[in-house]
Amino acid sequence: MDKNEDLVWAPAPGHGPEVVYAVDGPLGRARLNRPRTINALDRASIDSLFQQLTTWAGGDSVSAVVLDGAGDRGLCAGGDVRALRESVLAGRHEEAVDYWRAEYGVNALVADYPKPYVAWMDGIVMGGGVGVSAHGSLRVVTERTQLAMPETIIGFFPDVGGLQLLAHAPGQLGTHVALTGTALGGADALVLGAADVLLPADAKEQVLGVLREDCAVSGDELATAVGSGARHSSGGSWLEENRAWIDECYVGDDAGVILARLSGHAEPAAREAASSIGARSPHSVAVTLEAIRRAASMTVGQVLAQDLALGPAFARHPDFAEGVRAQLVDKDRRPRWTHASVADVSRAEVLRAFDGG
Repeated sequence: MDKNEDLVWAPAPGHGPEVVYAVDGPLGRARLNRPRTINALDRASIDSLFQQLTTWAGGDSVSAVVLDGAGDRGLCAGGDVRALRESVLAGRHEEAVDYWRAEYGVNALVADYPKPYVAWMDGIVMGGGVGVSAHGSLRVVTERTQLAMPETIIGFFPDVGGLQLLAHAPGQLGTHVALTGTALGGADALVLGAADVLLPADAKEQVLGVLREDCAVSGDELATAVGSGARHSSGGSWLEENRAWIDECYVGDDAGVILARLSGHAEPAAREAASSIGARSPHSVAVTLEAIRRAASMTVGQVLAQDLALGPAFARHPDFAEGVRAQLVDKDRRPRWTHASVADVSRAEVLRAFDGG
């Protein structure tokens, strides 16, 4: 809850309460407002964000945008994939593609935003939540942050431009995160390049006060202003501590070879990563590896275009509907994937995904 009780929160004109907004001095405050679903992004939320962020970008009413999430569980649990599955099962594939096109439009707007865009990435920040936060100009994580791109477990791939961030992470850290879908704490998010500063969760009001005084404050300056508990270094990062075997195992373009290296490694954490990848859709793992390698030479906009090309292929692939069923609908956690292992996914199948096939 905000201590500033004078703020008036309201939906964007013509939209519902899925996202609410307020003007807080020079700050335009945007709050994802579906706390029962950890603020999952349905189509209404996406359309609202695009309209209001565009309005603020082109006007003089605010000097910066601050995004947060309602409730105490997190910023955003991702996109509304259950609704997307229903569209796919009903044969309405274009409905799913329209959703992704709109969502990626918001991601591109955030990445190119002409004013400071501050994301308060407290609690759960997954999938689509990464797309509306990690492309911002100032990304704030806390000791409660759980950041992940877990899409390979539902037969999909890390989209919303996230592979651009992961491809430019140090060494092979981004590849590990993309293929395993592992959840990251605040220190790991800093190492990965998905965040700029780690602050205590209870420092939010102090952060807002600093931003009201200087909308263009940097992560380092914010850490200094907040003081105790603030960090902008990688101390305490699991990724940093395990980088040696990660860089060793994840090099190359063959998912089967990578999985074999992990499985045979002396480090227990490497074998755990192999087990995690082995539980995910082999098709998703193979295509994601190719996609992150391509993303290394792309801008955010180019990766979002690649995402939009891949989406239809995944929508038509049986693993997407099956993965969502196992994880989010029936919740039996026992998906029946099309392939038995990544070794069974042919190079031709991988390349077809990039052609929308």
